[in-house]
Order: sequence, then C-alpha cells, then structure tokens
Amino acid sequence: MRRTEPISYRTPLALLLVSLSLIVAAWWWLATPVSLSRAPIDPSDKLECVSYAPFRGSQTPLIASTQIAAEQIAEDLAQLAKISKCVRTYSIQNGMDKVPELAEKVGLKVMLGIWLGGDRYKNAAEIAGAAALAKEYPGVITAVVVGNEVLLRGEMTAADLAATIRQVKPKVKVPVTYADVWEYWLRHRDVYDAVDFVTIHILPYWEDLPVRARYAAAHVDSIRKRVAVAFPNKEILIGETGWPSAGRMREGALPSRANQARVVSEILSLAKRENYRVNLIEAYDQPWKRQLEGTVGGYWGLIDADQRALKYPAGQPVSNYPLWKIYLGCGLGLSVLVFGAAMLTARRRPWSPRFLSWLAVGVSATASGVLFGIAVDKMIYESLGYGGWAMWGLLLAAGTLAPILGASALIAGRALPSFLELIGPREGRTKSWLARGLVLCFGVTTVIGAMTALGFTFDPRYRDFPFASLTMAVLPFLALALLNRPTHGTRPIAEAVFAGVFAVTAIYTGFNEGPKNWQALWTVAAYLMMAVTLWRARGEQPHDDNNRPAQSEPRLDAAAAL
Repeated sequence: MRRTEPISYRTPLALLLVSLSLIVAAWWWLATPVSLSRAPIDPSDKLECVSYAPFRGSQTPLIASTQIAAEQIAEDLAQLAKISKCVRTYSIQNGMDKVPELAEKVGLKVMLGIWLGGDRYKNAAEIAGAAALAKEYPGVITAVVVGNEVLLRGEMTAADLAATIRQVKPKVKVPVTYADVWEYWLRHRDVYDAVDFVTIHILPYWEDLPVRARYAAAHVDSIRKRVAVAFPNKEILIGETGWPSAGRMREGALPSRANQARVVSEILSLAKRENYRVNLIEAYDQPWKRQLEGTVGGYWGLIDADQRALKYPAGQPVSNYPLWKIYLGCGLGLSVLVFGAAMLTARRRPWSPRFLSWLAVGVSATASGVLFGIAVDKMIYESLGYGGWAMWGLLLAAGTLAPILGASALIAGRALPSFLELIGPREGRTKSWLARGLVLCFGVTTVIGAMTALGFTFDPRYRDFPFASLTMAVLPFLALALLNRPTHGTRPIAEAVFAGVFAVTAIYTGFNEGPKNWQALWTVAAYLMMAVTLWRARGEQPHDDNNRPAQSEPRLDAAAAL
C-alpha cells in the first residue's frame, strides 16, 4: 500500500508548539525563587548556636574506628565561626574531643555533648573525657549536654539518667542539661530536677502529626511556651529545630530548599523577637544519616556536605531548582525527540494516524519534558550506594526511553508487547527492535515500581516517592494499552499478578499516607495507571508475515489510504 497524499504535519507541529510552551511555563513556575525578609544565614547577624558533626562523604560514626582529622574539623569551625557564635556537639568520640581546642582558636563557644547509651562502660569513658575537657577549656565550653534522646531511644530509664546527670555536675563548673524531644520532658519530669536548664527538641517535620512548613515557626513557639509553663523556674533552650531540604513528604510537610530557608528564617525571627535561645540542626548535611533515616535524614544542614557551600547566601533569593535552566533545556529536547520519533514513524505508515494517537504523543512528550529535570534532581539527592544509583538510574532510563519508543508505537498502531515476547519461549519472542525496547522498558518499570509499592506497604517511613520517573514511563504505556490494545489473545499471568500488586498497594498507600501528601497521591495514581496497563495486556496476539503485531488502527483509515 502506498500513501496517495503526503502526510500533513500540521497537527503534530501544533501539538509540539503547545508542548514546548507548557514545559517552559511549568519550569518558570517551578523555579520561581523565594525572597525572604530575613536571610536564614547572615554573617552580620550570627546564629546563637548550631549542631555540628564533621562527617563528610563516606565517613560515619556508625563505624567505631572512624577518626576525623583535626585539619578537617579546623576547616569546618573556621567556616562556622563566620556565621555562628557557638557549636553544639553530641560526643567526644571519632576525633570530636579536638573541637574545644580548635573552637578556641576561631572564637567559637561549645555546648559539649556526652553521648549516653546502654553500655555503662562506654558511658563512663565518655563522661570522664568530657569532664576533663570542661576543666581544660572553661572559657570555651559554656554547657555540658549529658545525653541526647536516650529516653526516646529507650536505652536508659529516667531514674538512671537523672542519677548520671547528678554524677556529672560535681565534675564540671558549667551548667549541665539533658536534650530530648519535648514530649519526653513532659513524660519524665523527674529529670527536670537534675538539670540546670531544660533543652528540648522541636522538629515540626518529625512530629507524630507533621506540621506544614508555613506553620512550623508558630508550632515551635507554641511548644516552647507549653514547656515553659510546665517548667517555670528554669531556662528553656530549643536544642534542635530546623527543616530538611530534600526527602519524602510526611502528610503536608514537604522538604525543600525554599521551605528549609523559610522555616529557619521565621524561627530565628521569632526567637529574636521573643528573646529565647535556639540551636539549629544542623551545620552541615550528614550523608551517613541516610542509612538510618532515609534521604530526608541527610539534608538538615545549612551548608552543603560536598562543596561546603552555604545553601542560602545572604541577599540571594532561594530556588528549589538552582539548575532549572539545564533541566528546562533537557526537557525541551526530550519533547522534540518524542515528536520526532512519532513523525518519522508516520512517514512510513500507509494511513494517516488518528488525532487521539497524536494527542497521546503530545501528553507523553509534555509530561516527560516537565518531569525529566525533577526526576534527575530526585535521582541525585535520593540515590544511596551503588544499589540506589542503579535502581533510580534504571527507572529514569526507562522513563526517558518509554515516551520515545511509545510515540513510535502509538503512530505505528503497535500494541504494548507482553513480557513473554521478550523472555518467553523462543518461538514466541518478537524480532522487532521497537517491541523489544518497549517490553524491556515496561519490564524495568514494572519490577522497580512493584518494589517501591511493596516498600510503601511494609516499611514506608523513610522511603522516597518515585512519582517523576514513574509517571514519565507509565503514561506512554497506558496510552498504548488504551488506544492500541490487541483484539485477540489471553491475559498473561505475570501481568495479571503485577496488576493486582499495584492495585492493592496503591489503595493501602493512599490511606496510609493521607490526603495531604501530594507526593504519595501522585505516586498512587501512577501505581493505579500501571495496574490498568498491566490488566489490559494480552499475549499471543496475531502477527503478520513480517512478525509484526497486527495493526489496531481502524480499517477505515487503511481503506482510505488505498
């Protein structure tokens, strides 16, 4: 069959222009910077205090033998002295016993932390070392924090903790306190009598009922006042507060660069107005915490872990996507590639493609163009270790290739291949490279998507939502399932099982995460689209003489072409 009239590119070109315009508009909105009335970090108005841990890259206190060089700590403290009056430490292990000496050289004060746990011998060694440092550096160490969240972790009883605090007090000549989440102070009031002042942690993101960024500062202030009423005769120090710049949402609490800057700025402004002390968590991002708390645990720092650069230089607006111009350019290029693949395929078809097929190509191209930069950004921040990079890299690759291959299949009238056409019996495997590429991308998306879906069902607390890459991949597959579904064949068992997994886990995740978490709802929608796509799959579809799936385009189109 030959085409009697040249194909018209008016429809795809019009849709391409709409797609490019929408991508530009979306990134203009996503990258709009936020200007704050008070800079989160301002060298002209130094912080009262900031939590400090020196670990970089693969360094971790989880390995007892880790020792941080004095030169590395000195470099950090010299930088922190420009923005803060004080640093709070949590232990004297891993080389942290050098902090008071090095802090003295740059004019920093130190709230010295004693790490307590369930090992009495380690506790005794930590106490002895901290007491010796307090005597040696009386002009540097302003307070000793005996234990950090040991009640929260359940490693000591309140009575043992109070006895330990009373054991430390005669050994030092500075005020002694204990630090824990504010609720544990209210539950264990007997600790109050043992300390010189009360140090509470208020982390709106980690509350049992997470608080949105816009209400975080007010929440911190209200909790401080509540604790002050309970303990009226001693100072209430906010020992930890802040906001993460990356990671998964918890209900309406969204980690982001702009939200972190806003929360820190508003808390500091309120503390200055109400005249109370605040210690921010924390100075530097800590990659090692991701092993315990997921992505979000590693991004509470005011300073980047790798470049050691301030996230929010004073006087500069804050954007959630500093590399947005690169992301925009890549997104526009991907959209053009998707339409290009579709138009090249249309040239070789003996019929004019349906408008619905072109519209599906346009939707896929637009979504991919917008989401590609978000997916890359999430992969950079959320990949941990070789396994994490491999998993998120494969999902992003599938999400990038699927719209291109899917556009060609949509215009060609091909159905979405079943898994058996790639890994089934030899005689049933497809010889089409387009079909092989599609089913490979579909398989990768299905397996990784199912892994994440099951993770949100059985262990969701620290998992990230893969909504961007997953949506890029799912949309073209769903379009093929709806528009080019084969008319013959049986539903494959593998696809049916995966469809059930996605449907059940999506429903559970939606209820578990709640209606305020848009990242979860978006991911749930992607899971449900995967369920529909897999359920509509058919195997053993008829092939023509060239081993290509029978066309699902309306016969009227082919007849018209003749």
